[in-house]
Amino acid sequence: MTDLNPFIGFLETPPLWKGTQFDITQFNFPTIDLKKFSPIALPRKIRLGHQMEHVCYQLLSQSVNYKILVHNLPVKDENRTIGEIDFIVQDERSKKLIHVELTYKFYLVDPTFSELTHQLIGPNRKDTFFRKMEKIRDKQFSLLHTIAGIKALKAYHIDHKAIVHQACFKTQLFISYESEMMNIAPFNSDCIVGFYINPLQLNTAQFRKFQYYLPSKSSWGLTPHDNVLWASHQEILPEINLKLKEHIAPMVWIKESRLKFEKCFVVWW
Repeated sequence: MTDLNPFIGFLETPPLWKGTQFDITQFNFPTIDLKKFSPIALPRKIRLGHQMEHVCYQLLSQSVNYKILVHNLPVKDENRTIGEIDFIVQDERSKKLIHVELTYKFYLVDPTFSELTHQLIGPNRKDTFFRKMEKIRDKQFSLLHTIAGIKALKAYHIDHKAIVHQACFKTQLFISYESEMMNIAPFNSDCIVGFYINPLQLNTAQFRKFQYYLPSKSSWGLTPHDNVLWASHQEILPEINLKLKEHIAPMVWIKESRLKFEKCFVVWW
């Protein structure tokens, strides 16, 4: 039986903003009834971002709102690939053609940066929202209007001038454990789903009394639940420390009580 967790997690992850911000319009992802959905097994051993491309494709294929015309189309300058078009879909009602760039991210809000748009960073500090936003707006959107992009679309009988550009930018945000709930406008506050802590905080008496679970990456998008094999602080600590030594910030589910669960990252930096 195909694992539904990546599909549930994708749908449960909110858009990072609503409407238009940063000169980028957010794609209105359709509602999908997973009870009527029969997923195809995802490729194994691919990174989370690529996994979510397959998830998004299957979910959009299920929708009556959109028809997928293009998916993962490489754009080549002679023999050199200079980019890729994630999706071009047609709105079945308006017949509008929409170029959709997909991004699925987990960001930590680091208040040491002065500008909010620079505060959103990956758990291992390897990627940032600001760089990704600039790449989408300034490179990936314009790619379709280059000579190579126009040629790639021509093979599908698509006029580049008839396309509107949007982003499906789904994100889960984590704030510092010591921070109070903050105003993150123009970002969507629904994206705040947990917090992050450092090893010193994890080793305090407060955290030693809880139970823990390390979800696989395919389950990162899920809301924590009780139907997993929980471990004590003492049991989970060696596994967390091993990841921290490798400069990997693990996601951890925390069971504080029978009815209260938390979702957090333990950071090495």
